[in-house]
Amino acid sequence: MLSFMRAALSAALILLALPAFAQPYPNRPIHLIVPYPAGGGTDFFARLVGQKMSELIGQPIVVENKPGAATNLGADFVAKAQPDGYTILLGDVATFAANQSLYKKLPFDPDKDFAPISLTARFVSVLLVNPNKLKVNSVAELIAAAKAEPGKIDIAHAGVGNPFHLAAVLFQQAAGIKLNEVPYRGAAPAVQDVLAGTVPLMFVDYATARAHLAAGTLKALGVAALEERKELPGVPPVAAAPGLSGFEAWPWQGIVAPAKTPGEIVAKLRQTYIAAVTDPVVRQKLIEAGTEPLQSTPQEFADYRRKEAAKWADAVKKAGIVLD
Repeated sequence: MLSFMRAALSAALILLALPAFAQPYPNRPIHLIVPYPAGGGTDFFARLVGQKMSELIGQPIVVENKPGAATNLGADFVAKAQPDGYTILLGDVATFAANQSLYKKLPFDPDKDFAPISLTARFVSVLLVNPNKLKVNSVAELIAAAKAEPGKIDIAHAGVGNPFHLAAVLFQQAAGIKLNEVPYRGAAPAVQDVLAGTVPLMFVDYATARAHLAAGTLKALGVAALEERKELPGVPPVAAAPGLSGFEAWPWQGIVAPAKTPGEIVAKLRQTYIAAVTDPVVRQKLIEAGTEPLQSTPQEFADYRRKEAAKWADAVKKAGIVLD
């Protein structure tokens, strides 16, 4: 009788536990880690798209900012998180492609420690000049001026290893010139000094530059894409300058989960992301902010990451940039 009662009790406990195990993913909030401070382009994307994903998936998408070490802090946090779909990362070209060459040692492996979900966006990058500080009207004229005075022309950037710094590095290598790089702690103070004429040049995203371009206080010499962009009609690609065929430098982003996250969870997150980013209202807001929304398969993301990693590894090696 006693053994029968124990068996019945065990069966009852199993039945009580079944609903908890059977609950479909997700059944609690999902944390989306942004490895940059609040208020920037990555944060804007995460909050806009994350809100729509919340509506679609039925659970809050909680955006958490974990900046530091050129995105490595936030990336490492996600790499070491439980692979259960409740902690995901919106990283970028630095996180997934450039940092493994820039840093002597990373606390994570961008190829092995993440499960790609989808590429999410790329941003139009523009080469700006203060026309009152540097009298050049084209990329070709800038190259000629730089060759006439090697190392004399300053170019600002938003920090060593930042995508706009990498664009400046790649530009100098492609053009065969030497500019004097002036680092800043972020794009905003760099742009302010370009506006003030303290530094005449920089690469920056169109969203940051557009108000100053519209006001005529800064001039766009070229876009870091292979073709002219509709956001900047009449502004040629940097690649159109003599000797720069093929030049492009996209700041791009992608969303990942920790490695070993179950495939069905990755698939659900990807489907939800795609539904959110293709929503007409969300898409229009992104485009207005100078963001080109993207979507991909996990394999396409992985292939693109490896291609970009090789590209930036070559540029970093040639430039001799090493970070601790």
